[in-house]
Amino acid sequence: MRRRRTLKELAAALDLSVATVSRALGGYEDISLETRRRVAEKARELGYVANMAARMLVSGRSDFVALVVPMRGPNFVDSFLGQFVTGLGEGLVAKGIDLMIATASPGQSELDVLKHLVHSGRADGVVLTRIAEDDERVRFLMESHFPFVVHGRLSDESAPYSWLDTSGEGAFRQAFQHLYALGHRHFGLITISDRMTFRRHREAGLEAGIAEAGDPEIRLSIARSPRFDNEAHRAAIREMLSQPDRPTAIVGLFDELALIAMREAEALGISIPRDLSIVGFDNVPAAGFSTLGLTTFDQATRESAREIASMLLALIKGDAKGPLVSLKVPRFIERGSHGPAPPA
Repeated sequence: MRRRRTLKELAAALDLSVATVSRALGGYEDISLETRRRVAEKARELGYVANMAARMLVSGRSDFVALVVPMRGPNFVDSFLGQFVTGLGEGLVAKGIDLMIATASPGQSELDVLKHLVHSGRADGVVLTRIAEDDERVRFLMESHFPFVVHGRLSDESAPYSWLDTSGEGAFRQAFQHLYALGHRHFGLITISDRMTFRRHREAGLEAGIAEAGDPEIRLSIARSPRFDNEAHRAAIREMLSQPDRPTAIVGLFDELALIAMREAEALGISIPRDLSIVGFDNVPAAGFSTLGLTTFDQATRESAREIASMLLALIKGDAKGPLVSLKVPRFIERGSHGPAPPA
């Protein structure tokens, strides 16, 4: 069996101090990028593997960042989460930090899993996604003074915590303006009933666009259903599309809802985009692979997750002064699922 190389041997091979090599392996930015590169290459060459238990004793850190993921049944698929986890992992591994996925099983509280992570010291920081208007997870982490970054926001804009979000309000205002300019006057909104902040922001953007137009001919039909109940989504969308005076343009709160609307419209013999225009939000991979291609907004999920990783590491190392915030502008992706309003 090959003997495990020690940190002292690695430092001697590089003619550097043990402290410098240790900090280089830890990704500390007070060590030059070139030195960090040299140390990483030599470590691979010698087959050096850090003793994690020793590192924890010396640094007081686990070098793990946690993401809590709720499990929602054997067939649970979440395209957004897949992109987010990929970007987050990329951003962390570049700094020598590992991503821990902590799962909350059905019936288990995400807050309980989070409390265990914090109190056990198994993670140095936490990333949260899918934020409710008043989220108990965010409140707990603020009270615990534990490093964390949120993808999204609370409705309380004065709360002191670090977050990165995308302007859903601006996107949905833009979606309305674009469809209105194409002659659409009867709009449909497919949304969720859960009190999520991203829902409130996106709906507010659509409502703002309608108010700014000041056109009495504009009508808005709304279909709401629980966030993770696909059967309820399909039933609500089918009911909206089966009305004699159905909307000519539909905006889905996120791409999965818009893609369900495309499938239901096809099943009912409604032609897209001739009879019905559909726009989504997120730009998940399936949006580009659908037959026509779903018109949507790209919030650069993978890149945003990488930035969140950098924000969190700055908080963990104490390099950040106060909460870090970042608001992104999504990019409008025009594909084949929208077009001019059909003749009256």
